[in-house]
Amino acid sequence: MLKQLHINTPLIESLILGERLNARIWLKMDTLQPSGSFKIRGIGHAMMHYVNEGATEFVAASGGNAGLATAYAGRRLNKQVTVVVPTTTKPIAKELIEREGAKVIVNGDNFLASHDFAIKLCDDKKRYIHPFDDPLIWHGHSSIIDEITKEGITPDLIIVSVGGGGLLLGIHQGLKKYNLNKVSILAVETEGADSFSKSIIANELIELDRITSIATSLGAKKVSKALYELKSNKNIISHVVSDKSAVNAVEKFLHDHRQLVEPACGASLAPVYEKSDKLNQFKEIVVIVCGGVGFTLENLSDFNF
Repeated sequence: MLKQLHINTPLIESLILGERLNARIWLKMDTLQPSGSFKIRGIGHAMMHYVNEGATEFVAASGGNAGLATAYAGRRLNKQVTVVVPTTTKPIAKELIEREGAKVIVNGDNFLASHDFAIKLCDDKKRYIHPFDDPLIWHGHSSIIDEITKEGITPDLIIVSVGGGGLLLGIHQGLKKYNLNKVSILAVETEGADSFSKSIIANELIELDRITSIATSLGAKKVSKALYELKSNKNIISHVVSDKSAVNAVEKFLHDHRQLVEPACGASLAPVYEKSDKLNQFKEIVVIVCGGVGFTLENLSDFNF
């Protein structure tokens, strides 16, 4: 029986980024996960749990990282997977999902529409895998903190990209497990996908009218209620960057560390490259390099800022 579907990823110190901030900068390289992003941690954990409960098939709604992670996990578990993708999904993403043996259905012009269609396909044996809003998924993502702790590193700040909030909730859960309650989390969103920031400002859980950011993997129009309930936590710091900043970080990271990540991941790197004032008080920083699939050099060259 498989113990886990994700791999323990490297935690490397970036001297070049550390020099920018006069701090130690560590990179948690989840871009090296077999499905290309951190998503396999939580989704893999959830799917293994549901298989033990009797699930024989899985359905997901995602045009990107969550869909590919579900397809990968299904192949490893020898279970059929159907991924419902919106019409905006890039051909390369559909190809990657199908290569893992999953069935792809195109339905809906956004995630919520695809989600609603996917739910209708489910029954007692066919379980729906939400891309971020499931406690089992948060628990799986918390394994990042297990690995960082085993390396003997105790950061005073962890930088995380935020879409729906699953990764941040997992990081928060992991920190609580080790009583690392003084560790701060910088929750980074891009303008046009900043539902968490706007909810904090409005003092209520809000839903964006639409996603306008190019960082489509952060495109949750509404964050998890569980994340919103952490809005008063003084150790969670909201930060919003522009699309331009995220893409610039992608380019610089490719140059500095020879790894191509998508703009959603560039968002978490942007505060470091921009020397954000919010980082001034911190001296031991971990950046979750969350990865991302379906993004190529050609895509990068398409952006004109």
